[in-house]
Amino acid sequence: MAVIELRGIRRIYRLAAQRTQGKPAEEFVVKALEGIDFSAEAGEFVSVMGPSGSGKSTLMNILGCLDKPSGGTYRLDGVETSSSDPDTFALIRNKKIGFVFQAFNLLARTTALENVELPLFYDRKKWGKAGLNRRERAVAALREVGLGDRLGHLPSQLSGGQQQRVAIARAMVNDPSFILADEPTGNLDTEMSLEIMALFQDLNRRGKTVIMVTHEPELAAYTRRIITLRDGELVSDLPVTEQRDASLSLARWKEAHVLLRGTEA
Repeated sequence: MAVIELRGIRRIYRLAAQRTQGKPAEEFVVKALEGIDFSAEAGEFVSVMGPSGSGKSTLMNILGCLDKPSGGTYRLDGVETSSSDPDTFALIRNKKIGFVFQAFNLLARTTALENVELPLFYDRKKWGKAGLNRRERAVAALREVGLGDRLGHLPSQLSGGQQQRVAIARAMVNDPSFILADEPTGNLDTEMSLEIMALFQDLNRRGKTVIMVTHEPELAAYTRRIITLRDGELVSDLPVTEQRDASLSLARWKEAHVLLRGTEA
């Protein structure tokens, strides 16, 4: 069954130009997306690529239920989202989608554990019941990303890679239908980027569906499928024939840098 199913998705923005003396204001129409058809099955790892202005961010906003299309349909787990009212739209967003952003978006004055707990407060019916303790679930999510010993640390006490791991734990804590990652390694160096890609690959092997927006072909090579946008249209949808192993790339990177440091010494 398709977790994500988009059919004929269009997104049009109408912008009013500045009114000039004696002339009515003109309206400019920007076609950000034009008839996108795209679906993803459970357990897929898909990267979304394209040059600046191709429609990647607009597509991400629609996939994440942050914006509604001007036309077409978007079914998430079999539920049509395009006609949902604002409250239902927000509920779908919280329960069905785990967000991972380039800038981490962690609350600076709260611990890693408290940051991960936050999405659970919006579903008190589920996480307020006996046996479904919010704190226990958040601890489990942090352990799953290798941060079981950093529960009480503030974001400022964590490295960039660790902060992104906290963000991934927060995205997973509600057991969403899919994880939507927007340039998740954009603020990280090579080593930390490979760590995060290895984590995504591990989660994907365990059945998590991951959709990742990126402009880097090297990162897309770690996913299983690449869709490419250009001028608001989907121009290609191809499987990755030789998926790279991020854990192996990370091990090789570390080995090369140990040798380099030895040479410098």
